[in-house]
Amino acid sequence: MKVAIIGASGFIGTEILKEALSRGHEVTAIVRNPSKITITDPHLTVKEGDVSNEATVASLVAGNDAVISAYNSHDTDTYVKAIQAIINGVKKAGIKRLLVVSGAGSLEVAPGLQLLDTPEFPAEWKGGASATREAFRVLQADKDLEWTALSPAAMIAPGERTGKFRLGKDQLLTDSNNKSSISTADYAIAMIDELEKPQHIRARFTVAY
Repeated sequence: MKVAIIGASGFIGTEILKEALSRGHEVTAIVRNPSKITITDPHLTVKEGDVSNEATVASLVAGNDAVISAYNSHDTDTYVKAIQAIINGVKKAGIKRLLVVSGAGSLEVAPGLQLLDTPEFPAEWKGGASATREAFRVLQADKDLEWTALSPAAMIAPGERTGKFRLGKDQLLTDSNNKSSISTADYAIAMIDELEKPQHIRARFTVAY
């Protein structure tokens, strides 16, 4: 497939880029700073661009079969503006499929209670989690695109690519020790699996051990 990855040099975007290339997809990496992309691959094209403008987004992603957004911002207004521009730009480019890296904060830990709203949620993470939640709400409201959002476990960090994990929907997944974690490499597997064989159209899902 031909896929554009927005934010391909970021914490999660880098792993998604590596996973997509390892499976032979033709990838356009869209980043603010191209020098951060150190991978060389005949199937990789790197483009510099600002995704806060929908016309720019449309130009950058044109010709692809799908778009994956790993865009991130800790400021809610900035994130919401960007996700709206990405949604509109993808539509302008005539692309139907949009996959988005979402957050764990909006996952439920009890009926009607999201992780972000629990007393235990770390204060230093609230800005980014709130921004991601609002961006997800914008995505949920779209009725035209075949969008999918993938929320990680509560803890996501660099680690082993095992290919062994569980998938869920809107509830936080935890293991037998009440821990919720996933490696960035395994998160990327789940994302590219969804790209290749869509199972969650206009829905959110989550991945954890």
